[in-house]
Amino acid sequence: MEEALTKIRPHTTSNLAHQKAPANLLQALESTFQEKHTDRTPTAYFAALITTLDGTIHQKETSLGDGDVLPAELYLLALVAPFVPPPVVQTNLNTLLSLTAPFFPALMAHAPPLRSQLTLYNSVFRALDRSQLDVSAVRQSFASILQLCLDPRPKVRKKAADIVKDVLSFPPSPLIRHPYAQRVSEWAHIALQQASSGALPKSKSSGKGSDTSAAETAIHLLAFLRPVLPKLPLDSIPPITTTLLTLPRLGNPYLSQAAYSILSDLFTASTTAGTASAVEQIPAVINAVLEAPPPKSDNSISPSWIRVLGDAMFAYHVADPSACTAEFSKVWKTVWSYFETNHPPTRKAVAESLALLTRCITSSMVQQASPTAGKAGKSSLQGIMSQITKALDSLTFATAMQELLSVISALVSNLNIRVEPGESTTAAEALLMPLVSKVADLRIQKTFEHKEAANAVLSTAMRVVGPAVLLAAIPLNLEPSDRQAGKEPRAFLLPMLNQPHPSHLGHFVSYFVPMSERMFNLQQKADSEGRQSEAKVWSVLVAQIWTGFAGYCHAPPDVKTALTPAFSQLLSQLLYGQPDLRPAVLRGLKALVESNKSIASQVDADMGEPSSSDNAITPEQASQNLVFLKTQVESWFAVFFNVFGSVDRDNRGMVGDVIRVWAELAEKEDIAKAYRKVLDLFRQSLQQSDNGNTTAMTQDLLILLIPFLNARDVATLFSTCLAQEVLCHKDNGVQKRGYKILAKLMENGEEEGDALQTFRRLDELSDGLSPAAKKDRFVLLSQLIPHVPRESLHVIPSLIPEAVLGTKEPSEKARLAAFELIVAMGQKMSQGGVVKRSMVDGMDEDGAEAQASIGEYMTMIAGGLAGATPHMISATITAISRLVFEFKESMDAQMQSEIFTTLLVFLSSANREIIKSTLGYIKLAIHTLPVDLLRPHLKELVPALLAWSHDHKNHFKAKVRHIFERMIRRFGWNDVYQAAGEDQAAKVLVNIKKRKERAKRKKAREEDGEDEEETTKAKVPTGDAFEDVLYGSESELDDSEEEDEPSRSVAGPKRKGVEQGVRLRVDDDEPMDLLQGAALRLTNAQANRRRKPGQDAGRFKTDTDTGKMVINEDSDSDIEVSSRKAAKDVAGSAYKESMTSVDGFTRGPNGRIKFNKDTKKRRRENADEDGDVEMADGAATGATKKNKKRAEPKLGHEFKAKKAGGDVKKGGVDPYAYLSLSQASKKKGRDRTGIAGKK
Repeated sequence: MEEALTKIRPHTTSNLAHQKAPANLLQALESTFQEKHTDRTPTAYFAALITTLDGTIHQKETSLGDGDVLPAELYLLALVAPFVPPPVVQTNLNTLLSLTAPFFPALMAHAPPLRSQLTLYNSVFRALDRSQLDVSAVRQSFASILQLCLDPRPKVRKKAADIVKDVLSFPPSPLIRHPYAQRVSEWAHIALQQASSGALPKSKSSGKGSDTSAAETAIHLLAFLRPVLPKLPLDSIPPITTTLLTLPRLGNPYLSQAAYSILSDLFTASTTAGTASAVEQIPAVINAVLEAPPPKSDNSISPSWIRVLGDAMFAYHVADPSACTAEFSKVWKTVWSYFETNHPPTRKAVAESLALLTRCITSSMVQQASPTAGKAGKSSLQGIMSQITKALDSLTFATAMQELLSVISALVSNLNIRVEPGESTTAAEALLMPLVSKVADLRIQKTFEHKEAANAVLSTAMRVVGPAVLLAAIPLNLEPSDRQAGKEPRAFLLPMLNQPHPSHLGHFVSYFVPMSERMFNLQQKADSEGRQSEAKVWSVLVAQIWTGFAGYCHAPPDVKTALTPAFSQLLSQLLYGQPDLRPAVLRGLKALVESNKSIASQVDADMGEPSSSDNAITPEQASQNLVFLKTQVESWFAVFFNVFGSVDRDNRGMVGDVIRVWAELAEKEDIAKAYRKVLDLFRQSLQQSDNGNTTAMTQDLLILLIPFLNARDVATLFSTCLAQEVLCHKDNGVQKRGYKILAKLMENGEEEGDALQTFRRLDELSDGLSPAAKKDRFVLLSQLIPHVPRESLHVIPSLIPEAVLGTKEPSEKARLAAFELIVAMGQKMSQGGVVKRSMVDGMDEDGAEAQASIGEYMTMIAGGLAGATPHMISATITAISRLVFEFKESMDAQMQSEIFTTLLVFLSSANREIIKSTLGYIKLAIHTLPVDLLRPHLKELVPALLAWSHDHKNHFKAKVRHIFERMIRRFGWNDVYQAAGEDQAAKVLVNIKKRKERAKRKKAREEDGEDEEETTKAKVPTGDAFEDVLYGSESELDDSEEEDEPSRSVAGPKRKGVEQGVRLRVDDDEPMDLLQGAALRLTNAQANRRRKPGQDAGRFKTDTDTGKMVINEDSDSDIEVSSRKAAKDVAGSAYKESMTSVDGFTRGPNGRIKFNKDTKKRRRENADEDGDVEMADGAATGATKKNKKRAEPKLGHEFKAKKAGGDVKKGGVDPYAYLSLSQASKKKGRDRTGIAGKK
């Protein structure tokens, strides 16, 4: 609320009456609060506004003009009401209704106050309880709002519709559905019947009066119904649905489209929410929609009509699958017929609707279509497959090939149903493999254009039936023997292996492992014989094969039989010796554990008959797999640890992830055994002075094992790392990891009693600290602070200097960690406790104890302002800024005022580092602190800031200008300007005001389309609120001092995309058969009209006997002529162009480059110099001798005004064109013109 009121207060001096009146009223209310010492709470504002409104009504000041009091009161009431507690609104309900409800008739002609009243009632309705909703005045007010949902004014209509939606969305607490929902449904039904009772015009009425056409009313009603319909009672949906179906018969395209769209949303909501709304109406809806199909040429209604059928059928399937099956064939045939259209949105709607229909296929339909069912009758599913197969070769569906392939992909995906409950064969495998093979054959044709869509079909088939089945029907044909037999290779199938599929891991071992070995041998042979390109091909194929290893590792049923010692040894060898294949193997071993764990955790998995789950195994089988994998953990740990130590630091992340996953699976004994081995290796490497890499590697392993250690191992590791050998090691990496291990152990729960001892030990080891380890040290200290006892807070003052100086570290991560440490200490101090000053270093031994608080902590931090170096003072100011931002709610106003006045003094410092931090604090304070706290300090703040407004170094000028922009927004222009004082200083503020106005004008021009230059993008938030306030939100005004000229529009009008039809691909070598394989003979590509190589060969002079081109040696080619001309031009004009052209630049005295301004004069000169030579020559040859003589320029033409085309001429000389005497006197002859323009 305070943020909204802050935007109103500066408008007391506004020239607009509707802005000035609320601001003056708010100022009067707040001055009353100040006189009576009343807190500015939402309840206080609400009560004061109610009282003011009552007085206004009694004085009969009920005019509703822009500057009147009543609209201002309603505006502020609407603004404050959402923040008023509901009990207050319930208590004052009668008063509020008696004051505001009678205004509804009078407000109908005044939209702004009417919107304020609607916003007020939105908050009132949501605050009422069940009993108050039955009050007659409340019900009448809601009825008035319902009628406004059809108001011709868009803003009023939207506000009323939002109120109804919000009220129905938040019923009183005991109820699930709002009591007014039934009333809204009845009103909507009656309004729909009235709208559909007459023939509606097909276009909106052109008049802008109060009376709207019936079509507009129906359109407004449908827009209101779309969000409200799911919140109405279930028994009220069928009559509304029936009325909606009558709207398309009225002949209005928009109404038909909107009605179908609402029905689609209704059915979609019923399936996603699991409700049964309108389910009993679905058969009638489907029949009514099927009886009124739009023409295929009607591109406006067809997409919505088609989507209704798909959504209705899917909702029907969810409610009653067996009844939906009876309608399946009829709906499929109806929707399929629209595939023949040339309208892309219609074809897309057909594809989406058919994809929904494929989800309606049941197991009974699959069993009827299975080959074992006999040939008693052709099932609907067999008819669909036959229809799709014929369409792939048909010329009729050539334009819809993209959508057709997406339907095939959806069909394959949704036929992941078991043919028989006990078998593993899916319906896709039994029925669709011929169709998938057809798509694969199309994919390998060079003239087939929809390769991506075909890849999607094959990838879906790979996921559903698995590589074992798919590759049996569609072989890869990658080996030399296949190529020699003339078989087309299908290497595009290999990248599809890397996804979960039902094939067994044994298939990879028996099929792909031998293939990869053969390909590896071919690679070695080609490499040894110098065929590098062929060797690269084989290496890529091997890598793609092993990339698919992870897909086989997704919960395979045969882990025990496939993961043999021989295969495990092969995987280990690949991890050791093949760096290119190592990531693929690691991903597979990681997926092997994670997939089985996720399935084993699904104890209540639905193993129902239409198996929607992609899992090939049951949770019991997954648990058995995990038991087997636990027996392999120890041997795999040895492999992983060796690989982890052999790779460089940048590539350890993936190995570490696999170790962490397998460690979650391991038993505690295996973890403890591995930990002891790594810890012994760590201690041994510490004793070797020049073995930093091994030490860091063992530390990384220990970090991975920390979450799985027991309490005894945690204590041992903590004491080992809290030693001088680790935290003072000469290797930066060892120090960093040592502090990181300690921080991780603290997260695991170190005892609080050890915190003080740990602090003392860390203090002793701080001398050997490396700068690279500061970030991790700050993180460790932040973890230790919460464990400090309340009576031992004397350790905090000793940490303050280190933390404050850490905010100036070069590393951003170290700075952020230092800020977190400062905030953590502040939170610990704000929780209370005792600070024993006698135990603080440098304090008197007889010092008194101090109670911990945020005020005491701020006093400790502020001690750094007396530091001996500017660096310390600057860091202290930055730390105080962060604490003010973090604890602004818990600090009292006096402390905030003292901090502000103290830091304000530093604006007069001569040190730029201090000034930079102080400006950051000032910016933060203006953004964060209350206005009343800062307003008394404006007279000191504004002159101090103006002293730096002309300093360009460190961007001080821009920072100060941005601070002033924020101040003007918060305090108003007059207050800031009056505090400026001097005339010269006030000029800066005037300039800022002009810049702001100029920016508004420029923005208005851009919105009107006059300026097409791209605007600067806003700065992206960093995610840290403190960083965004301190460094973000730069000045909205441009840096240039001059107003930018509107740039001329250079780009021509954009060409609208024209729908290109399908073309026949011209092939002179073979005849074209359009009855078979039409998809390969057609192309959707646009005709290429660009010049092609050899296109102009027919115009060259050729020898009649040999057919060779004849080139005359004595003639110079165009290229040679143009090159000589260019060389001549460049030789004489390069320097001149660099100095005078738009693209040129000059260097200033300090060596900085300054680019030339893009002025009209330079653009005109460039246009004259860059004229087309060929065009000029052509014009010269066709000119007559009379025009060959160049017109003599008039005297003073170079001084002619560029924009004064309408000046009165006198003797051919422009008035006010000043000439030098020597220039005027040079012209001889009888036509000589005098200086005064007389002959």
